[in-house]
Amino acid sequence: MPLLLLDLDNTLLPRDAAFRAWAQDFLTERALPPGDVDWLVTIDGGGYVPRSTVLSAARRRYGLDESLDRLLTHYRHGINSYIHCPARNIDALRAARAAGWTLGIVSNGSTGPQLEKIRRTGLGPMVDGWVISEEADCVKPDPLIFEIAAQRCGIAPTGDWATHTWMIGDHAPADIAGAALTGLRSVWLHHGRPWAEPAYRPTLKAAGLPEAVGQVLADRDVPAPRPEALAGIVGGVAVSCAAAAPGTGGVGAPRARERGRAGIRAAAAPMVIGGPGASVA
Repeated sequence: MPLLLLDLDNTLLPRDAAFRAWAQDFLTERALPPGDVDWLVTIDGGGYVPRSTVLSAARRRYGLDESLDRLLTHYRHGINSYIHCPARNIDALRAARAAGWTLGIVSNGSTGPQLEKIRRTGLGPMVDGWVISEEADCVKPDPLIFEIAAQRCGIAPTGDWATHTWMIGDHAPADIAGAALTGLRSVWLHHGRPWAEPAYRPTLKAAGLPEAVGQVLADRDVPAPRPEALAGIVGGVAVSCAAAAPGTGGVGAPRARERGRAGIRAAAAPMVIGGPGASVA
């Protein structure tokens, strides 16, 4: 059965729109200049700037007396209250399911907030499994996180599994480079941006998720990339678990990968975290 893996933020869910809505509330509640929404959006960096950096900068800019912990709590509750999954994206997932595809979510981020998004938006029952970088102790673009996702979706990442797998995402260094390094075909959601990475490219490009899913359903026989041809040329992208994941204690990449493979085997049976029947914190 073919496997379709999907990024969460700004792929399945319009995360940046939710951040903008939270930023408007943040300014309004504190009687701060409403025009500063764009300042907050800029320093947010599409969610890739650490939250402590964003909120510490806001504290200094506005001279706020609130603690960083209080601001973090406000942010986490606030942004997730605006998270939703557009009906057109739900329809695209249903179309893929009807066409016989297995579906999985692969997300970088903190476990609690990302699971909360999956729960609030009703995505859990729509997919066969999910993996989040913090709980997996492994970060996109490391191929291991895609292997974990496949296993949690009930597909063994062995043999020619990669040739039957696609990845859809909006973030080139995580989603598209990760797919290329793993040997998966990919669709990049460009959101109006030009492609800027010379060392690797997506298989296809799309403006939004429905278009991307439609392309995958129509072009599942497009040849997959050869990951061995990409090794060493994706500068600064092929981050190992040991180098990128928190809590690895600086162990070598082989040891981290072996630990991760053990985690695949452990995760395959009960699906305590990464399956649609899992309890969500």
